[in-house]
Amino acid sequence: MIQAYILIQTEVGKATAVARSIANIEGVLLAEDVTGPYDVIVRAEADTVDDLGRLVVAQVQQVEGITRTLTCPVVHL
Repeated sequence: MIQAYILIQTEVGKATAVARSIANIEGVLLAEDVTGPYDVIVRAEADTVDDLGRLVVAQVQQVEGITRTLTCPVVHL
């Protein structure tokens, strides 16, 4: 299982709606509004890196109000 944090920038005033929409996507473990350079941080999981990529591109990035995402896979060193 691959897990990642997805850092999301949104349009002004859209963070709460984006987090709520993303929270309903299968594979998303947590979606929270935050302050700082990103507006929403998501914890997600998928079976493979390719599945994670599809989750981000085909589902997360399609949520209205998102302007940019940065996906950070979790590593276990």
